[in-house]
Amino acid sequence: MPKIHRVLISVTDKSGVADFARRLADLGVEIVSTGGTARLLRERGLTVRDVSELTGFPEMLDGRVKTLHPLVAGGILAIRGNAEHMKAVEEHEIPLIDMVVVNLYAFEKTAAREGASFEDIVENIDVGGPSMIRAAAKNYRHVAVVTDPEDYAGIADELAADGELSEKSCWKLAQQAFAVTASYDAAIAGTLSTIDVEGNRDENPLPGFLGIAAPRKQSLRYGENPHQSAALYASGEAGIAGARKLHGKELSYNNLVDLDAAWNLAREFERPAAAIIKHTNPCGCAEDDTQVNAYRQALECDPVSAFGSVIAFNRAVDSQSAEALADLFVEAIVAPGFDKEAFEILTRKKNLRLLEVGETPRTLVIKSIAGGYLAQTEDDVTAKTEDLKVVTERAPTDAEMKALAFAWKVTKHVKSNAIVYVRDGQTVGVGAGQMSRVDAARIGAQKAVLPLQHTVVGSDAFFPFPDGVEEIASHGATAVIQPGRSKRDADVIAAANRLGLAMVFTGIRHFRH
Repeated sequence: MPKIHRVLISVTDKSGVADFARRLADLGVEIVSTGGTARLLRERGLTVRDVSELTGFPEMLDGRVKTLHPLVAGGILAIRGNAEHMKAVEEHEIPLIDMVVVNLYAFEKTAAREGASFEDIVENIDVGGPSMIRAAAKNYRHVAVVTDPEDYAGIADELAADGELSEKSCWKLAQQAFAVTASYDAAIAGTLSTIDVEGNRDENPLPGFLGIAAPRKQSLRYGENPHQSAALYASGEAGIAGARKLHGKELSYNNLVDLDAAWNLAREFERPAAAIIKHTNPCGCAEDDTQVNAYRQALECDPVSAFGSVIAFNRAVDSQSAEALADLFVEAIVAPGFDKEAFEILTRKKNLRLLEVGETPRTLVIKSIAGGYLAQTEDDVTAKTEDLKVVTERAPTDAEMKALAFAWKVTKHVKSNAIVYVRDGQTVGVGAGQMSRVDAARIGAQKAVLPLQHTVVGSDAFFPFPDGVEEIASHGATAVIQPGRSKRDADVIAAANRLGLAMVFTGIRHFRH
């Protein structure tokens, strides 16, 4: 593309813009700017031409009209090699603009702010910015468009060589620019779909418009199987998608799915906890006063399945836990952090992936189906002890009630139909993903390595027949927690009474498909 002679800079995020503008000015580039950006650049000693001087028309309407002008649009959109375009440029004295540096009003931050008014939200819908970005991206062969401050240094370095950017660089910037406007428009549409004409917020947590706009963050070696292509798409640094990989091989599609399941389970608990996941199901989970004991107890549940698993901790990993992990082959570990000694121990395994995860906000859960998407709120309901309903002649002991509360948290993260045997904050047997609840009860018992006597059981949905509770009682379980609300609840309760089981109803179901 031609050399950069004139740049228009108008940014909301002003980080690094003064230094970038100075490097451009040192190359002889004329700087045109608007409002606060122009003031900042002048304060830093740079010569700036106001966009109003370029257009001959003042900024007006509280800044709503600044760059919406034919001289700006024409200067960006003119195809330099098109004789008719150049004739119009000369005839109308349109100053050519070779680079547009724009980022947009902080719409999403404003919309998410507590107490943000309807007027504030609307006023933070950028109009001129997206117009300039799209125009420059469309004309990428002649105009460079810069939307991300992270690109400033690389662009300045490339320009320092001979004043030009390659077509490859300009195309990459244009691709990023269209992604920016797509994401911006999706955020606006999603937010405004929840507000009525009078500015009242819709209490429905599911927006009227679902916009999925995220950049490809990482190409993956393959998907669930080697013949499938896969990639991670994400923006921001939240959750597993935004976790920082500190060590080890590249993450796979299955690693990321399992890590998400592991982290979501581990963060259920207030005390130190460890969750061992295989194929998205827990094969061991425990909480204890110390992290290392939580890990050891989680491993005791099913040490065979734990081979090649992923593990999540809800605390920064300490050296004792790292030493305990030394003998197990693990694909990946995720935690809020790793202390220095633990990191040194774990990084002795060259391929072990270590992830540091930060804030994990509640979001919609989205799945694709043929031709569309399903969206739901997160399953973040936890049954409180005072809300549980004892339905049997025998009430659970304090120890049983504590174990039942733990079982209920784990059961929520097991694929349906799910039956989980628990003792003292430790899983003992997990029956996952069965078509029959009695089979889930049977398989959970078969998987158990530790004794099943005096365990309690969590069931993600109601028992449709007495055979389920008869099965768990036959293996030594003494209490059960389940949603209830079956047509045959009376028969199930009668069976529990006959078997001496204590049973509580939650009124909440935890299906996971």
